Amino acid sequence: MSSARDADRISSAAQTLDILHEMSQLLNTHLDKETLTTCVRMIESGVNPEALAAVIHELRRENGRVDESKVDGR
Repeated sequence: MSSARDADRISSAAQTLDILHEMSQLLNTHLDKETLTTCVRMIESGVNPEALAAVIHELRRENGRVDESKVDGR
């Protein structure tokens, strides 16, 4: 009976991730399923969602600067 319960939990988690990914795409977050899974796990572990969003935003900004410097030849 526990295997049926486990299968239901896994199915529910997969469905939830699919919904989160669809929402992510609608909001143009550019987060893939693996990244979303990591974010959800971090939030479930107690990480502040707003702080996590700020870190992701800052990492993207820095990545953009690195990409620009590569194009400019710096």
